[in-house]
Amino acid sequence: MTRVFSRYLSPEMVLLCFVELGLSFVVIDALLVPAPGNLGRPVDPDLAALLAFTIAATGIAIGLYRPQICLQWRRLLASTAMASLLAFPAILLLSETLNREMAPYHLTWTLKVLLTWIACLLTTRIAFGSAVRHRLFARPLLIIGSGPRAARVLDGLRSHAGFFELAGTLDPTAIAEGTVIVPEQGRRLWGVVLASDEREILADIRSVACGLEGVRVLDDVRFWEQHLGKIDLDYVGASWRDAADRDGKFQSAVKRASDVLISLMLLVFTLPLMLLVALLIKVDTPGSVFYRQERVGLQGRRFMVLKFRSMRIDAEHGGEPRWAMQRDPRVTRVGAFIRATRIDELPQLLNVLRGEMSFVGPRPERPHFVEQLQHVIPLYSQRACVKPGITGWAQVNYPYGASVEDARQKLAYDLYYVKNRGFFLDLLILISTIRVILFQEGAR
Repeated sequence: MTRVFSRYLSPEMVLLCFVELGLSFVVIDALLVPAPGNLGRPVDPDLAALLAFTIAATGIAIGLYRPQICLQWRRLLASTAMASLLAFPAILLLSETLNREMAPYHLTWTLKVLLTWIACLLTTRIAFGSAVRHRLFARPLLIIGSGPRAARVLDGLRSHAGFFELAGTLDPTAIAEGTVIVPEQGRRLWGVVLASDEREILADIRSVACGLEGVRVLDDVRFWEQHLGKIDLDYVGASWRDAADRDGKFQSAVKRASDVLISLMLLVFTLPLMLLVALLIKVDTPGSVFYRQERVGLQGRRFMVLKFRSMRIDAEHGGEPRWAMQRDPRVTRVGAFIRATRIDELPQLLNVLRGEMSFVGPRPERPHFVEQLQHVIPLYSQRACVKPGITGWAQVNYPYGASVEDARQKLAYDLYYVKNRGFFLDLLILISTIRVILFQEGAR
C-alpha cells in the first residue's frame, strides 16, 4: 500500500487516477481550441489542467477510485453518470469565467469534453477490470497462522479479490525454530502475514522472513489497518491509543478554525434549503421543526444535539430508546427524504459552532446506548477521546447501525480514525460524504 500522510492507498488505484487525470488533460487540451477570429492565440494549458483536476476531484468524490468498484459494472456506470452530472456545471462555469472568447460555444464544448471523458474512462476501466480479473495486480500472500486469526485474514483477502491471492498457509506450531521459509515461495511472495497467538514462534519466523528480499512482513492487526481501513478489535494492542493524545495545541487550533469556517459557509449556502425543509416539516406533520436529543461527546460530556425532526412526535412514546429500523414506520414522508439525503443533520452545524462537535469525527451516540454498548464491546468508550462529528470514517464505510454487531463494526472504523486522524483523512471523509449522500448509502 502507498502511504499518503496517515492514510494507506491502493497503488493501483492511485496509478489509475493519474492515468485518467492525464487523459482528461489531453482531451480538454485537444478540444480547447482558440475561438474563430483568434486563431493565432495560444491555448492556456493552466485552464486545461484546472478542468482536468475538477473532473478527477468529482470522480474521487463519487467513489470512482474505490477498489470495490472495479468489478461492479452497474455501480461504475451509475457513478460515472453521477460524476458527469456534477462535473457539467463546474466545467461550464469555469470555462465561461476563464475563457470568455469561447462564449458562444461553452455548452457544446462542455458536452464534448464530458462525452469524450466518459468514453476514455470506460475504456480505461474495461482494461483495468480485465487486468484485475486476470489477477495481474494480485499480490501473493503467505499466511502463517491457524484458527480464528488466520480465518479473519482470509476473509479480508476475499473482500479484496483481484488485489491479493493466497500463496499458502502454514501452521506456526509445525515450523521448527529457525526453519527457513521455502526459498521458491520467498522469491515470489509479496508478503507474509503473521496471524497467530504463538508470539514466541512468530518472533522467530519474523526474523527469518525479514531476511527474504522484497518480502513484507505484517502481523494480522497491521494488515487489517492498512488494507481494510479499520482496527481489529479482537486483537488490538495498546499502540493505537498512544495516537489519541498526539494532537498539539496548533493541530487542535487548525481543526477548530476549519470547523468554524466550514460550518459558517455551509450555514450561509444552505439557509434557503433549511427554511424550505422547515416549512415542509411543519406542513407534513404536527409538532416542532427541530428535534433535540441528548448525546455523549468528548470525554463523555453530554450535550443536546440538534436535528430536523424526521419522525412522528410519538416515536418513543414508551420512553425506551430504540434504534431506527429499515423502512421504519415512525419516519414521516418528509423525514424519509431528509434522512436519505442527510439534510436532517444540517442543524448540527450549530453544535459545531458551539464547540460540542467537530465536522469530522465519530458520530455521537445516545447515553442509553453508550451505557449498554460499553459493557459488551471492549474499547467502546474510547470513541470519546476525540470530538464527535457530523460525518465520520465509519459513516462513509459502513451502513447505518441498528444492532450491537453494527456498533462493533463501526467502532473498528472509529478507532482507525482516532489513530490515523489528520487533515488528509478528514478531507477524504468530507469528499466521500458526497458519495454517501448522492447514493443514499445506509439511510434509514
